[in-house]
Amino acid sequence: MSMIRWDPYRHMLSLREAMNRLFDESFGWSPSDWATLTESGLPIAVDMYEADDDKVVIKAALPGMEAEDVDISITGNTLTVKGEFQAEEEGERGSVYFQERRYGKFQRSITLPGDIDADAVDAEFEDGILTMTLPKTEEAKPKQIPVKAKS
Repeated sequence: MSMIRWDPYRHMLSLREAMNRLFDESFGWSPSDWATLTESGLPIAVDMYEADDDKVVIKAALPGMEAEDVDISITGNTLTVKGEFQAEEEGERGSVYFQERRYGKFQRSITLPGDIDADAVDAEFEDGILTMTLPKTEEAKPKQIPVKAKS
């Protein structure tokens, strides 16, 4: 029979870890989400879907941004969207009761499915929504193969 030395801090640490997990799960954030947030700045909401079997469409919500303030790049099969939400210059505001809008830099990298023709990407910005249309290369598009009846 071996003896285990009693360490009161070991129990406190496990309680702390349990409380951290409880808060993370309650608010829908995992530790990896917090790490991503601190590494890449503010999170931005993105939708990505395939349209007409020959292109991928990505939409990003960037309220308050201007088209010239958004930087889009493609390296290999990774698309990156960067920018910065600027704080409004307001004189003396007095007491602030709450502030929910966030300001600061953001960067979102997305791994693209399949082969994309990076030279033919189209990006449009309207009403705070960035819409990127990424056509697939000819090799990546589905091919229709006719079936012949044997007589």
